[in-house]
Amino acid sequence: MKQGIDYVGVGVGAVVVNDAGQVFLSQRGEQASNERGTWEFPGGKVEFGATLHDTLKREFMEEYGMTIEIIELLSVDDHILEDEAQHWVSPTFIAKSVGNAPKILEPHKCSAIGWFDIDNLPSPLSLITQYNVRDYREKLRDI
Repeated sequence: MKQGIDYVGVGVGAVVVNDAGQVFLSQRGEQASNERGTWEFPGGKVEFGATLHDTLKREFMEEYGMTIEIIELLSVDDHILEDEAQHWVSPTFIAKSVGNAPKILEPHKCSAIGWFDIDNLPSPLSLITQYNVRDYREKLRDI
């Protein structure tokens, strides 16, 4: 049985911000599990026994060689992809980059990466990233 397909899965993500206030995005590659070609705030599937924070830190290190520090929870959303028959619950955190410059370590899953101003993002954005951008902009207005 597969997470997100045979039962609701949990996929955790992070809006990672650098010292210049830019956010890190990756473009989903040919072998991504869904929404191929879209840009997203990265993350990964939460496996049994793994915490949300541990999953995020592991995924960023495995996929981009990045060390991140998790700051706070941004939002929790349903990520329902009707065309792909998938349903995920997706907590998203705000984090900061505290280590190495990112690089693509799993090119089959990711085709491009970059740092972007929140008001000048590449497109198309994944569905959950569209929700996250809305919530992040709202949070910035409240600060």
